Amino acid sequence: MNPQQIKQRLGSGVLSFPVTHFDAFGVFAQESYQQHIEWLSGFDAPVLFAAGGTGEFFSLTPAEVPQIVRAAKEAAGGTAIVSGCGYGTELAVDIARQAEKAGADGVLLLPHYLIDAPQVGLHAHVRRVCQSVGIGVMVYNRDNCVLQPDTLARLCDECPNLIGFKDGTGDIGLVRQVTAKMGDRLTYLGGMPTAELFAEAYLGAGFTTYSSAVFNFVPDLAVDFYRALRAGDRAFCEALLNDFFYPFMAIRNRGKGYAVSAVKAGVRLQGFAAGSVRSPLTDLTAQEEAMLDALIAPRRRPRAD
Repeated sequence: MNPQQIKQRLGSGVLSFPVTHFDAFGVFAQESYQQHIEWLSGFDAPVLFAAGGTGEFFSLTPAEVPQIVRAAKEAAGGTAIVSGCGYGTELAVDIARQAEKAGADGVLLLPHYLIDAPQVGLHAHVRRVCQSVGIGVMVYNRDNCVLQPDTLARLCDECPNLIGFKDGTGDIGLVRQVTAKMGDRLTYLGGMPTAELFAEAYLGAGFTTYSSAVFNFVPDLAVDFYRALRAGDRAFCEALLNDFFYPFMAIRNRGKGYAVSAVKAGVRLQGFAAGSVRSPLTDLTAQEEAMLDALIAPRRRPRAD
């Protein structure tokens, strides 16, 4: 897909970041991963992000990223695939190029590694990645990579393939300034952990979509919530928030890193051999996984294998 095509896809529905499957030795488990991707592709998500944040990008080697992207493309059946990308500029450029060669339709540039940097440095970093590939690029605004509106405007002027802005800061004032300044030049994605908890606020700030982590294991519920949100069915959204999302948040908040670990546990409970998370993350305890199983059970539907 060219950058404008993936931009349109990004704004057309709820998005998700599949977990990366590992075997008992911590090695990428391609067969199980592709089974999961194929299953997810049967639901209404126009784009899946391979090797993204929920896919444990931070624990992958640069060589593993294109391998995972290629596996996702093979299994996705037409669903667009965006690859995670990140670290320092030179590594990010190399990962972006390798992901493009592996068939990625776009890349999501996650925050660079470790250090804070001035806006001029962030501008140079994002520009280098954009100019290194021909596919669309999305920036992930969070942590030590928070682009200010003027910096983002300069990047849009210089980089035609910068097509998306994902926010994980929760700073509604900042993101509203971005959407007001940039208009439809970019597609805007909500990127807070368990994004459904913030979806109404982000919708009001001009964000038409978000990435749903729970789509990994209850995709029909995630799609139902998104459709109700866009239809303005507040009562339905509140019912799902109270019945599912807030209880899930309570489990997620029991441990650091559980925004990923709880999702991976949900995928295992759905019957996929997703394996454990890689260190430094840890899996849910047996008690916590039982709590999650009880939450999912009323919503579990048999898979058509």
